[in-house]
Amino acid sequence: MNLDKSTKRISKRVKKGFQGYPQISLSYFGASANVATEVVVGFTSEEGMPVQEQTFSSKEDVRKDQTIQTTLLKVIELAGAKTVLEVEGVSIIK
Repeated sequence: MNLDKSTKRISKRVKKGFQGYPQISLSYFGASANVATEVVVGFTSEEGMPVQEQTFSSKEDVRKDQTIQTTLLKVIELAGAKTVLEVEGVSIIK
């Protein structure tokens, strides 16, 4: 799957807002606000349950990495996530 398709499909899921559980959250991190070199995927199966996290990283911007974006989409689909949340912007790693 190409980068545009993956990012559009993820964006579409994010725009739906909260739809229930299971829930996936995407948080981007990097050395600057312009380049995200790491994405943390959080999975919550139901309310009150602990969050399971998986980290994906790249030397380049993970938001423009076709392999990582396709993997994120597959994780969302395989988890059966009803809700996909995305933290806006890039958090700075110190």
